[in-house]
Amino acid sequence: MSVFGPPGTLDGLLPALPVPLFVIRGDRLVFTNTALRTLLGLREDELPSLLELAARFGPEERSWVEPLCEALMRGEQPTPVRPAWVRVRGADGRQHVLSPVTAPGRVPEEQLVLLLDAEGGDAVRTLSTMLVATAAELLRCRDEGTVLELAVESLHRQGFYVSVMLLEGDFLRHGPMRQEAESLAAASRLYGQDVHAVRFPRSGMPHLEEVLTSRRAVFHPDAFSMARRLHSPEVADTIQRIYPPGSRALDAPIFVGDEPFGVLAVQSTTLTPANAGALELFAQLIGGALENVRHHRAAEARLAEVSRLQNELIASERLTVLGEAAGVVAHEVRNPLGAILNTVAVLKREPRLGPAGASAVEMLEEEAIRLEDIVRDLLDAVRPLEPRPRPVSLGELVHRALAQLLHGREELPKPRVAFDEAPDVPELSGDETLLQLAVTHLMRNAIQASPSGGTVRVEVRRVPDGVSLSVEDEGPGIAGLDPQRVFEPFFLTRANGRGLGLAIVRRVVHAHGGRVRAGARPEGGARFELVLPL
Repeated sequence: MSVFGPPGTLDGLLPALPVPLFVIRGDRLVFTNTALRTLLGLREDELPSLLELAARFGPEERSWVEPLCEALMRGEQPTPVRPAWVRVRGADGRQHVLSPVTAPGRVPEEQLVLLLDAEGGDAVRTLSTMLVATAAELLRCRDEGTVLELAVESLHRQGFYVSVMLLEGDFLRHGPMRQEAESLAAASRLYGQDVHAVRFPRSGMPHLEEVLTSRRAVFHPDAFSMARRLHSPEVADTIQRIYPPGSRALDAPIFVGDEPFGVLAVQSTTLTPANAGALELFAQLIGGALENVRHHRAAEARLAEVSRLQNELIASERLTVLGEAAGVVAHEVRNPLGAILNTVAVLKREPRLGPAGASAVEMLEEEAIRLEDIVRDLLDAVRPLEPRPRPVSLGELVHRALAQLLHGREELPKPRVAFDEAPDVPELSGDETLLQLAVTHLMRNAIQASPSGGTVRVEVRRVPDGVSLSVEDEGPGIAGLDPQRVFEPFFLTRANGRGLGLAIVRRVVHAHGGRVRAGARPEGGARFELVLPL
């Protein structure tokens, strides 16, 4: 079978090749394909002579091209010259560096000459070098957005228009892109919203569906023809008006592992099948970098989980030891305390006590009660918690705690309490006694930390995962401290503290499946928030 096509015609493979070529028979040209005519600006029926063709070569090449042509015109068969490349002046006035390749024609007296793009080979090497360097940078990225932005920007710096189409279920949408601003503005007007917000049904974009299904890139020699198949005539006309003539396009799949992630879409007049292969490989490298990000994210999550479990184990072991010690302390201290308080009750009824004796007995009673409170807090911090749920209003618990803590302190200096409860806060299911204990300790901690004349701000709000109670004080705060350590038993931030209140708060909240956290306020002081599920 002839490479030209059926016998007697030139309508076969060669006319459609994108590589410039011509056929010599004896001393004249008998065929030029579309690519060569476009390069040299020839009419479809125009066949220049060998000397006219030789005039298109650069001065360095004429020294051997013209004698070769003259020999052919004399009917001689000169020794063929096979230079690495030649320079040819194109119809655009620019010199093109081409690498000639010769082959026998369909009959003995014919010779086929192909002019391969030598500059393109250089461009592919340059592009490949850049892509390899970028791939190394991509592997250092730690989030997917940075990977895509770096990849798109690197390609744009090489003169390409770039878009990443992200796959989201059965839809595709535009991710990072570098396109003409006028094109993006026209698209936003067409869709009535920012182009990044538009979701395209995957079934409505068959050319991208083919890319994702076959897992192979698709090269489009004419980007505008493709645009006319996809868009309305108005949009296609706008695209053709904005972008350079002769633009080509490539759609390359991006896979993360075995899962489709999206499509890398590239357009340029310099896009060729050769550099398209490098870009397809780059799309694979992008997928590898995205997979690397996910591996790092999973490793960090696993490390955080291991750290959490380790901390829980340490806390559990510490709590076990503390519980054993608390049992001994409670047994050894409560009996003497009971005797002391009984003696105090007897002494308070003694009529012969003078003012000094009565004052001493009152001080003794206060200290004994304080010791009893410490023992009770110690037992609360270590005893097993078994919540008995019932409907509870968190706002009501706050009111009770404030009434208890502020009662009898009317004449004493104290901070102001600003309590704000949202009207739509629902009741939650929890152990009223345990939650009251936690809320009271949280309120006491803030009131004791705040200076006289300061403000304690308390808010109860509904949040997506339950009910939130936040408490802010204007005390010394916890800046410079590990926020998690303040919930450990006996960790003190005040000289007169016990170090048990916040430990009790955390145990009660965790027993209800909630979470609690501490932080420093920018204005000074501390902020505590607990969230309880409904």
